[in-house]
Amino acid sequence: FLSSAALYEGDEPWDILSKRIRTEKGMPFGTVLTLPATGSEMNSGAVVTNEETNEKFGMGGPGLFPKFSILDPTVVASIPERQIANGLADSFTHVLEQYMTYPVDAKLQDRLSESVMSAIIETAPQIIENPSNYKSAANFMWNCTMALNGLIQKGVPTDWAIHMMGHELTAFYGIDHARTLAILTKSHYSFNLESKQAKLAQCAERVFGITEGDEKEKAEQCIEAIEEFYLSLGISTTLSSYTENYEGTAQKIAQRFTERGWTGIGEHGKLTPNDVEQIVEMSY
Repeated sequence: FLSSAALYEGDEPWDILSKRIRTEKGMPFGTVLTLPATGSEMNSGAVVTNEETNEKFGMGGPGLFPKFSILDPTVVASIPERQIANGLADSFTHVLEQYMTYPVDAKLQDRLSESVMSAIIETAPQIIENPSNYKSAANFMWNCTMALNGLIQKGVPTDWAIHMMGHELTAFYGIDHARTLAILTKSHYSFNLESKQAKLAQCAERVFGITEGDEKEKAEQCIEAIEEFYLSLGISTTLSSYTENYEGTAQKIAQRFTERGWTGIGEHGKLTPNDVEQIVEMSY
C-alpha cells in the first residue's frame, strides 16, 4: 500500500483501496518475510484495514511485485504459536479459494493445489510442535508462498467469497484474518454444496483419503475434514467464540455488500447479499 501511495497522484490514498484503483506502477520495494501466511513475498496484493471506518479492502496491480524477497526459515522460531496457526489456516484457505469451485479439466492445476494442501496438512503438526526446526520452517514458508503466488489460479475459476465475508468480520470485531476464514468455510461450502460437490468430493479423495460413499457423501465428509483441520490448529470455527455481539452481523455485512454493489460474488457471480446473510448466520 505504501509503495502504491508513494506514487499516487490523487488527494486521498485510501481511494486506492475503497475505489479499487489498480496500481500499474509503485515505488520499488523488497520484502523480508517474517510471518509466513499471505504470499506477499511473491505476489502483488495487499489488504488494509481502516479502523476509523471499520472497513477492510484488498488492492494490487502489476506495479506491486517485490523486486526481491528474503525468506529465512530461522525467523519462524520467534513467531507466537497463535500466528503460526493463523499462517497455516490462511495459506490452506488460499488454496481452497482457488480450487474449491467446479471442474474444468485442469489436471495439473488441480494436482498442484492438492499438493500444496497436503503439504500444509503434513507440515502443520511439525511446525507447531517445534518452530525451531529448520526443515519444517522452510516447508511452512514455501507452502505459504506457493498457496498465493498466482501459479495455482492460472486457467481455473476462483471463488474468494470467504475472504470477502471474512474481511468484514475483521473490520467489525478485529478477529484475526485467518480465523475469520475458518469461521466461514464450513458454512460457505455447506450452503453451496450442490455447485461445489464435484470438487469437494475430489478433494476428499485426493487430500483427505476419503473413499467411502457417493459423491455427495464424500463432499460432506470433506467439509467436516476441513473443519477438523482448523480445529487441530487450535482455531475455533464459530463467530460466537470470538464475540458476544454477533447478533445482527449477517444483516450488516449483507447491507454493506448491497451498498457497494457487490450483488453477485463467488466463482459463478451468483451469490447475492441475501445468500451472504444466510452463510454468515450459519457461522454463528
